This record gives sequence, C-alpha cells and structure tokens, in this order.
Amino acid sequence: MTLLDHDRYCDELVRETALLRAVLTDADLTATVPTCPEWSLGELVRHVGRAHRWAEVIVRTKASEAVPDDQVPDSAGPGDTEPAALGAWLAAGAERLVATLRAAGPDVEVWSWAGEQHSGFWARRMVHETVIHRADAALATGVAFEVDAEVAGDTIEEWLEIVAFAAASGDPHAVELRGAGRSLHLHATDVPDAEWLIELTEDGFEWRRAHEKATVAVRGPLADVLLVFYRRLPADSDRVEVLGDTELLDFWLERASFG
Repeated sequence: MTLLDHDRYCDELVRETALLRAVLTDADLTATVPTCPEWSLGELVRHVGRAHRWAEVIVRTKASEAVPDDQVPDSAGPGDTEPAALGAWLAAGAERLVATLRAAGPDVEVWSWAGEQHSGFWARRMVHETVIHRADAALATGVAFEVDAEVAGDTIEEWLEIVAFAAASGDPHAVELRGAGRSLHLHATDVPDAEWLIELTEDGFEWRRAHEKATVAVRGPLADVLLVFYRRLPADSDRVEVLGDTELLDFWLERASFG
C-alpha cells in the first residue's frame, strides 16, 4: 500500500533528482561509491539516469514485457564526464519520465517485474530508486543525507513489499526470512509514529506500524534507520542504537535482498 499519491510521487521524483544532481557539484565522478563498490560515482548516476529512461519507455509504450536496453533512447549518457553535463542529462531523463507519468496517471496497465502491473508502480519505484542512490552518492562525497519523512517512511514500506515479493518468488535469501517468535522494531526518534514492527512467522513475515517490544530494535533518526535497513549504513554505526538480539538484525539484513 502506497503512502503517497501519484502526483506526489511525480513531484518527489523531480525533487529527488535535483538533490542528486546537487551532490555532483564539484564531485570527482571517478570516485568509488563505498556502498556500491562496483561503481564509480559517475557510473552510479548513469545507472539512475538509465533507470528513469527505461521506466519512461515502459509507461509511454504501455509495454507488456520488459523493454530491452537497446530500445531505450539516450541511455548511455553524455560522453562528457563533467558533473554539469552528467547532471543535465540526469535531469532531462527525470523530466521526461515525470511528464509521461503525469500524462498516464497511476492506473495504466504496463509491465513491471513485481506483482503490481500499473504505471503507478513505476512512479513509486523510481522515487525510491533515486532516494537510495542519492544516499549512496552522499555517502561517497561526504554530503549530508536528509530525506522527507513521508518519503522515507514509504521507502521503508516499499522495501518490505519488495523483500516479501522476493520471498514469494523463491529468492533463496529472502525465503529464509521466517521463523515464528522473532520480531524487529524500527523506531525513528525524530518523527512521530514512524515505527514499524516486523514479525517473522512460520510462513514468512508480516509488518505493521506499531510501537511494541520486539526481539531487536533499531532506534535513531529516520534517515539513518532507513540507511541501516537498506544496508547503506552499518548496524553498529554510532548514528543508531540497536537494542536486543543483534544476531537477528544481522540475519535479516543478510537475507533481505532481491535479485
């Protein structure tokens, strides 16, 4: 269940892309991204720009299957490796995607890799794709990472939905997230009611917004809780507090994956 409406996702996609573009100012595009060590900063940004353009083609053409990379216009990005040129290319792709999403609305039937086969899926997915990779870029450049509280909460909930989908699809890591009697509590200390209880069951896991005692709890600012949950910040970081069974948290983080 989404927390934001379609227009808000479109607005946030423009905003998040602008924030990512701002991280590039005076940045070394050849620098390795610690949280995605297979990529340089420039490659990370090109990945986001390609994702925006790919989603735009899917929605615009009402694709019924995955679109091959060679059918995505301008996906390589500029030959120029200057931050300004790459940032302009990134922004152009996001603007094109948002225009297509606004024209389509949230309910056009299109292909996606998940259970939801509508254009609204791509609006939400591309917002959170951009949020998390902006965090990667911020960590690589030493820039502070801040994120709107509603967007951060929806990013957490979308990730839970993705991991549940992965488990249902037979992902060998995600299917291990089961076992009754164990639970995790995410508790943002700076945003009222930004708390989640994740309960493992014999058949998988369930979650809800709740303030309840759990086997292990992660407490801290919402942005930092998000980064830990997405494995962008180590659980032993001094920016969060972990209370209870740290082995259960490690168990979750090692297996909460997709692909």
